[in-house]
Amino acid sequence: MTTLPPDAPPPAAPPAPQTPAYAERPPHAQAVIWVALSALIAAAFVCIVWVLIGPSDGTIGRALATILLLAGFCGIAILEARLAHKRPAWFAMASTISWAVALIIGLLLIWMPAHRWDGYDFDPFGAAERLLRFLLVVLILQLVLLHARLYLKAAGRYASTFTRVVAPITLGLVAILAIMLILPLVFNEWVYFYDFYWRVVVAITILAAVGTAIIPMVTALFGARPGPLLVASSTDAAPAPASAGSGLAPWPMFIDGLTPLPMMPDGTPDWNAYHTGHPTPGAMLFASLPAEPVAAEPVAAETGGDVAEAAPADAAPTEPLAEATPEEEDASSSEPGKDA
Repeated sequence: MTTLPPDAPPPAAPPAPQTPAYAERPPHAQAVIWVALSALIAAAFVCIVWVLIGPSDGTIGRALATILLLAGFCGIAILEARLAHKRPAWFAMASTISWAVALIIGLLLIWMPAHRWDGYDFDPFGAAERLLRFLLVVLILQLVLLHARLYLKAAGRYASTFTRVVAPITLGLVAILAIMLILPLVFNEWVYFYDFYWRVVVAITILAAVGTAIIPMVTALFGARPGPLLVASSTDAAPAPASAGSGLAPWPMFIDGLTPLPMMPDGTPDWNAYHTGHPTPGAMLFASLPAEPVAAEPVAAETGGDVAEAAPADAAPTEPLAEATPEEEDASSSEPGKDA
């Protein structure tokens, strides 16, 4: 096996992925950044107005809660901006908008005065109850996003007229259900929700559940069946090296410059094979590993100090020709019909 000499420099590691600059981001990623900034500025402005003209009781505690909420939103906005270019455009925008809605609801729960529709204002667990309701609002928003992403992925596996009609209706029902569940969590201290409201919530829940179950069933019944799993063998061709203008780094080679390194299951080069000459278990080989050069020994026979090449093994042995005697020459020349 080929190994690196002791004084050979180690191979250069592939460059770490970097987050693209603002000008290099796609349009939806730039829109995510502006939505997050606008929500943060609007929230700060509303808080300032509420501090100036709102009630004076509990201002310090509410201000601290507001600072924590804004700091948490800033961290989530930075994370959303970094991941926006790796996500679908609709999902990146919807995720940012959901966090902006959660920010507004959090500010409402922090700054709205404690007042109950039944006139009973004393509530020793008011702050803890509002915090729990805020966490439930965030959970509902994230579950709606998760449902939409998984549901659209399932609907895209088998596209038909039926699925194109059912999918948007189901997503609309899920969005309406989320709104009807969030409203009581935010305004239950000021608004009384009658029994008919909850009957409508239950009815929409049943319709959304049926619509959610229809798409996987239709895909399982009428969709294409997955084919057999094809496993790449070690004799597969090596990946074509990237051209100079493609912007991609070429696939690394062994020290001979001709044999490509094996590929790990995650798609990265097997750098351990470069150092040791032995592929890591589970790595896929594109070609046989380079072997140690072996000096060829010439097969020769020395006779009298001269080196003569050996005859090939499959060559037939040659016999010396017998010399003709004078009597045989006279007999051959005396035969009739023979030309001299």
